[in-house]
Amino acid sequence: MEVTINCIKYSLLPMLGAALLIVGCAEKKPDFAAFEKIDGHLHIRYNGPEFLEQAMADNFRVVVIFTDAYDIDWQQEFVDHQRGMFPEQFEYLTTFPMKGWDETDWQEKTIAHLREAFEKGAIGVKIWKDVGMEFKDRDGNFVMLDDPQFDPVIDFIESEGKTLTAHIGEPRDCWLPLDEMLGSSNRDYFAAHPEYHMYLHPEFPAYEEHIQAYERMLEKHPDLRYVGCHLGSLEWSVEELSKRLDRFPNTAVDLAERVDDLQIIDSDKVRQFFIDYQDRLIYATDFSINEEHDPTAYTRHMHETWMQDWIYFTTDSILTIPGINEPVRGLDLPVEVLAKIYRENAKKWYPEL
Repeated sequence: MEVTINCIKYSLLPMLGAALLIVGCAEKKPDFAAFEKIDGHLHIRYNGPEFLEQAMADNFRVVVIFTDAYDIDWQQEFVDHQRGMFPEQFEYLTTFPMKGWDETDWQEKTIAHLREAFEKGAIGVKIWKDVGMEFKDRDGNFVMLDDPQFDPVIDFIESEGKTLTAHIGEPRDCWLPLDEMLGSSNRDYFAAHPEYHMYLHPEFPAYEEHIQAYERMLEKHPDLRYVGCHLGSLEWSVEELSKRLDRFPNTAVDLAERVDDLQIIDSDKVRQFFIDYQDRLIYATDFSINEEHDPTAYTRHMHETWMQDWIYFTTDSILTIPGINEPVRGLDLPVEVLAKIYRENAKKWYPEL
């Protein structure tokens, strides 16, 4: 099926799941396939070429991110294999293990690990949500991001000119009862995974503790180049996110897995936020591509998601988004804002891109 939106013709697959109300022509927007784009947050744990071939077909470069949820050397093997096939198609961020935290040489070993990773080509470092949500020290205390033991490691990352990114906490919905959650996708996920539903686990750190921990970390490292994953876990309020971006000018946030949270908020408010903070937002999806996936089905999912997001950001069409009860109006962002969100900001916050 082909539709024309704001003077652009789109080819949409039936499985896209987006019902469109066509409106009149506005500012001519760039063509999806011709527009150079970067997906600033995804994971590849697969040796086949299909996923990066799809990225090339859709004119995307990507940032592959390691997490401490998996063996780091194992993740490196996939990246090394993919770089052999697609040397120019992506860059990657490493991570470090929390294992050994209570040992006296943890800092020394971690810095040595990161030095070696940078020499291999990593352009930054990811800290995962096990910090604050899973990992405990030998005394049974949750380790939070502002723990002083992280300071020399973060100082080293900064001194090497690398970017730190972190997934700290979860959507605020995680701490709410199911019937109070704003996002239906969050409601479905936490209903199926009660072990991660923090409302049921009051003994774990509260939502506010996670936000305050990374604020204190940033206060200690004001010159650190930092990207908060998943809208910095402030997806529920563009006002609250604006306050943090104003307070910490050397930070940005990526949109990974949080576009649908934005789509719940009033479109005019979100559009103004994107214009006001156009230099601080990085397009990202958080695709996680694993060996057990069907490559054909997953590459179709990638293309459809990228396409649906593109329509949301580039047009003012009315969309029916799976998991969102009300129709969603697109943001119809100016071309210069699209260029920043889809490409230039990723290059700014990850300079080696």
